[in-house]
Amino acid sequence: MSDAAPPSLDPPSGDPPPGAPAPASGRWALTVAQARERQQALRAQLVTVPPPGFAPRFVAGADVSMERFKHYGYAALVVIDLHTLETVDEASAAAELRFPYVPGYLSFRELPVLDQAWRALRVRPDLVVFDGHGYAHPRRFGLACHGGVAWDVPSIGCAKNPFVGTHEPVGDERGDTRPIVHEGETVGRVVRTRTGAKPLYVSAGHRMDLPTAVELVLRLAPRYRQPETTRRAHMRVNDMRRADRPLA
Repeated sequence: MSDAAPPSLDPPSGDPPPGAPAPASGRWALTVAQARERQQALRAQLVTVPPPGFAPRFVAGADVSMERFKHYGYAALVVIDLHTLETVDEASAAAELRFPYVPGYLSFRELPVLDQAWRALRVRPDLVVFDGHGYAHPRRFGLACHGGVAWDVPSIGCAKNPFVGTHEPVGDERGDTRPIVHEGETVGRVVRTRTGAKPLYVSAGHRMDLPTAVELVLRLAPRYRQPETTRRAHMRVNDMRRADRPLA
């Protein structure tokens, strides 16, 4: 893994018709085979330790909601102050989803629309928590890794359901964790964020390690099962989807 500068994402080309979702960037028009090659190439840029003295203040949650039977989705990034848990910024976007749903390639489906929301943020977060997996991925490069490398920001994957690997039963108390092991490697941890609630599946993204990821997810979820970042971003995209239009 290296500290090489990540590739920039191309801006969307052209302006969509009034009221229509913006098209995804042509950069993302890939076949599954091409996406696999891109994934493997970008993985070489993944950094598996946090920046020196890492102490994030502003943390963003990234989420995408997809309209059933339609080919576009709604994305939101909600930034909160980790000290107060107050929302300090948010941005959203809607775009056509051109890449099909294929397990293991979620980033190629969701990142184009998330990138539009990212560019609209006024407060740049110190950390992004993705509603998906990071290192806990067959090729060790899930949504949180890809997004972190693309935006050159520390990132965490925090998913509601498992993807790869196995784990022993996790305790019922908040803070209980167990390692997720895939092909002999610890790729994440299953984490109980609320006593009695279903656990979450946490893995490192970019510029992140697993202990720090688990610690931060627990800090971000003092009351609910989901981190506040994810919970607020999820509410935002669902509001957009129900209204069938992006919010200003």
